[in-house]
Amino acid sequence: MSDWSPEISRLQAKSDAEWLRVEQTYCGRLLAYAQRRTGDLQTSEDIVQETLLGAVRGIADFDKTFSFEQYLFGICRNRTIDYLRRKKARTIQVSEDDEGYSGLEMLATQSETPSAIVRGRELSERARDLLGEILRDWVEETWEQGEFLRLCVIEALFAGSWRNRDTWKRFQLRDETAVAGIKFRALKRLRQLAAVRESGNDLLRFLAAAEEGNDQRILDLDVRRVWNERRASCPARHWLARHQAGTLDEGAGRFVRFHLEEMKCPWCLANADDLANDHREADLKLLIERVQGSTRRFLRSQGP
Repeated sequence: MSDWSPEISRLQAKSDAEWLRVEQTYCGRLLAYAQRRTGDLQTSEDIVQETLLGAVRGIADFDKTFSFEQYLFGICRNRTIDYLRRKKARTIQVSEDDEGYSGLEMLATQSETPSAIVRGRELSERARDLLGEILRDWVEETWEQGEFLRLCVIEALFAGSWRNRDTWKRFQLRDETAVAGIKFRALKRLRQLAAVRESGNDLLRFLAAAEEGNDQRILDLDVRRVWNERRASCPARHWLARHQAGTLDEGAGRFVRFHLEEMKCPWCLANADDLANDHREADLKLLIERVQGSTRRFLRSQGP
């Protein structure tokens, strides 16, 4: 199963065929994401329609530092929150890994959040982009090496902000120093990857300080936000399909289970739900036709 992504230039050129394929490819997983949060099928279908129409309207300003799927899920996330707020929900359970989606229509945060308090000391945008790239490089390298325990530990620390004590107990490591060692080696490798791509920037200084144990609070905020907004450790959809089919080896399967069941990645859970309901293609047909009608009307209204 391939992980198809559209050609952005064709979407920006208002290609009906490319937008139709987007709708056919992503409607199911967007619906699964919204339905997990609203518990209502009709509302979720409305959110999917609003999401794809919003994607059409905003595609001219698409930020290529994000994948198209991130772009869509970011819009869907915020449409879902808008719905819950309109219903005057008193408590909105926004997952911790949703933090930092400013590039994906991120809603304004409260002024007294830890992020706001340290705003002046954050990484530059260029450094954050580079950090996202090297985090993904590190994950791919670690996956190829088959070091899935290491990947679980770093995801727990970087994406989940787990404490060393909780982490070593969960993964049955020797003690907290074993966790600290895994983290130190990961930071060292990230600094090496950053140096290969670009030298003399604030990211290298940031990673060097992190290796030495300085500015831990800034490390936790920035790395956690970038890891989650760039979905650094999200397995490709075909890996999720293999997991559901039971054809992954134990190491990869262990990480995917951890990512879904304990980290509760909302994007991958939506993909997993959609894959589990792959047989309902006929049920999605009406929704796709409805979405296609609204996007086509908008595209026609914009002229040639």
